[in-house]
Amino acid sequence: MPKNILHLTYDMRIGGTEMVIKNIIEGADKALFNMSIFCIESPIGPWGIDLQKSGIVIDAKQRKPGFDTQLIKAIRRHLKENRIDLIHCHQYTPWVYGVLAAIGLKTKVIFTEHGRFYPDSSSWKRKLINPVLNLFTDQVTAISQATKQALVEFENIAEKSIEVIYNGIAPLNFDVKKAQSLRKTLNIPHGHTVLGTVARFDPIKNHTMMLRAFAKVLATNKDCTLLIVGDGEERDNIEQCITQLNIQKNVILAGYQAKPAEHIAIMDLFLLSSLSEGTSMTLLEAMSIGKPCVVTNAGGNPEIIINEQNGLLTENDDMQAYAQAITSLVTCAEQAKTFGENGKNIFNQLFSEKVMNTFYKKIYLDE
Repeated sequence: MPKNILHLTYDMRIGGTEMVIKNIIEGADKALFNMSIFCIESPIGPWGIDLQKSGIVIDAKQRKPGFDTQLIKAIRRHLKENRIDLIHCHQYTPWVYGVLAAIGLKTKVIFTEHGRFYPDSSSWKRKLINPVLNLFTDQVTAISQATKQALVEFENIAEKSIEVIYNGIAPLNFDVKKAQSLRKTLNIPHGHTVLGTVARFDPIKNHTMMLRAFAKVLATNKDCTLLIVGDGEERDNIEQCITQLNIQKNVILAGYQAKPAEHIAIMDLFLLSSLSEGTSMTLLEAMSIGKPCVVTNAGGNPEIIINEQNGLLTENDDMQAYAQAITSLVTCAEQAKTFGENGKNIFNQLFSEKVMNTFYKKIYLDE
């Protein structure tokens, strides 16, 4: 008899947390697990719709402002009616509601923290209540050592109760001919080294620092193009920064791309300039196809990019150091190639969806 596993989350829009849930569900052994989703916000999002089409049951209830006691009752009713053996709560707020809904039931509770805000913070109320919530939680997991330490420091959750399970994804799948065509469509000059990133336009991603660093790189390496994939609230600031630096001819804003596989494929060097980061899915995707990376020493980044092994790490928000790191790989193709090959090997060992699913399978089966 398969175990009934319920994933409790905000919604199933396109994002890192949602990708983890999707990968767990799609990689699950159907003989062992019957998986479903409960969203505490609506609409459920495009990945939710895709999973529904594939036969995954998804329930959703719009959370009311403030503390919604009716939501607790709705989740508890769902747990009982569907005989849920285990509820996997993704992120803090779903955990709070999930624990309270499951108290007194035989349903096992797992909480996964997927990332932290920058700057990090907490409150005395959370530090008081979290150890109590943890008493009713069978396992806490974090997506990186940095996230684990944040739970200890800011959330007052016992370190010994937290297991690190890195996010896992399938290796990036792209069409070589489409990638070659895309390069031509974007009018990237022949012979240019393509630097690139895929990230939402949010202050935490620190695109403006990346742009200033890129301007420094261009001063000595003019045959470079920066390809930026994404969109969001920072678009105006990013466009103004590009204009002020007078680098319009060498920067391409490709906008939001639901499936940026070919965009990543044409990048010679992948960049991530975040002020804070959990486990970047696009960073893992770039690694999976052998792209050398330059990233800031933020959050989980140094657990993915080992300095001078599969890429380069620079101090957070240090434009000069970031520019120097990029320049060193632009001017040394052999080193960049080695970093890329090493990154692909590290990905296969630690960050594939198969590795992640193996760890969660053990927790689900209580092995």
